Amino acid sequence: MLEEKTASPDFWSDSQEATRVQREMKSLKDWIEEWQYLHSEINDAVELEEMAREEKDEVALKEIVQSVTVLDSRVKALELRKMLGEPDDEKPAILSIHPGAGGTESQDWSQMLFRMYTRYFERNNMKYTIIDDEPGDEAGIKSVSIEINGEYVFGFLKSEIGVHRLVRISPFDSNARRHTSFAAVGVYPIVEDVEYDLDEKEIKVDTFRASGAGGQHVNKTDSAVRMTHLPTGIVVSCQSQRSQHKNRSSAMKMLKARVYQKYKQDDEEKEASKQGTKLKIEWGSQIRSYFLHPYNLVKDLRTKYETSNAKAVLDGDIEGFIQAYLLSKVEEAGEIT
Repeated sequence: MLEEKTASPDFWSDSQEATRVQREMKSLKDWIEEWQYLHSEINDAVELEEMAREEKDEVALKEIVQSVTVLDSRVKALELRKMLGEPDDEKPAILSIHPGAGGTESQDWSQMLFRMYTRYFERNNMKYTIIDDEPGDEAGIKSVSIEINGEYVFGFLKSEIGVHRLVRISPFDSNARRHTSFAAVGVYPIVEDVEYDLDEKEIKVDTFRASGAGGQHVNKTDSAVRMTHLPTGIVVSCQSQRSQHKNRSSAMKMLKARVYQKYKQDDEEKEASKQGTKLKIEWGSQIRSYFLHPYNLVKDLRTKYETSNAKAVLDGDIEGFIQAYLLSKVEEAGEIT
C-alpha cells in the first residue's frame, strides 16, 4: 500500500505527506528485517543446541548460551519498540533538566540526573549534544538542554517527563542532615521544518551577554539569545556557544519543539474533554522518588515499579522504568478500547 503511494506520479506534490510515508516505510522495513534476522538466528541456535547436546560438546553449548543471551536482549528490545506506536515516538528529542527550589542541593541533584541520562544514552547508542547549559553557583547545574538522536528517542524518553525527587544525607550540610531535593525533566520531540514551522512575527528575540562560573566563560559580546513565543508565553534561552548564530539556531530548535508539544497537548486535552475523560498531565507532577537514605530505593509513582539498586539507576540503568511505563500505557489503551 505504501509502496504504491511512492510510485504515484504526484507523490511529491505534498512534501509533508511524502516525508511521512517514507518515514513509515523505513520504520516497517527496519522492523521486518530485524524480525526476520532474529527468527533465523533463533532457529539456527535451536538446531545447533540439539547437535551440541547429541555430541556432548560443552564448548559449543557455552557459545550457544552466550549467543542466545544476546538474541534475547534484541528480542526484548524489539518487543519494547512494538509499544511505540504514537506519531512522535520515532523522532529525536530535546531533554531539559531544571532544579527545583533549594539552591545548591537541587542544582547538584540536577547534575546527578544529567549524568544518569547521559550514561543511559551511551548504553543505548544514542548520540547526544549539549545545546545549552548553565552551571550552578557552587555546584551542579541551573539548567541544561540536550539534543538526542537515535531510534525511537522520544518514544523511550517520554517516560521521564515530570518531577524527580531525591532523599539523601546532604554532602553540603556540615550537620549531615537528611535533605529532599527536586528537579523537573522535560522531553520534547524535535520537529522538522517540513512538518511544523513557527511564524517569526509571533517570536520576540532578545540578545544578552552570556555568563559562566568564575567568569572564565563570560562572553564580552551579546551572544546569548532568548526567544519568547508570544501566543503561548513559552520562553527559551541559549548561551552555551560563543556564536550568536549558533545560539539562535539552538534556541529556535528548542522553541519549536516546546511549542509543538504545547499545541499537541492542548489538542489532546480538548479531545479527551469531548470524550468525557481526563488527560493525565505528568509535567509538573512528581513521577519518581530516589531514596539514598535511610535505605536505597528508586520507585516510580505511576507504575509502582521499583528497585533497591539505586546506584545502578543513577549510573543509567533506567530501562526497567521505561519498560514499565510503556507497558502501563499499552494497558491503559487496551482498557479504553
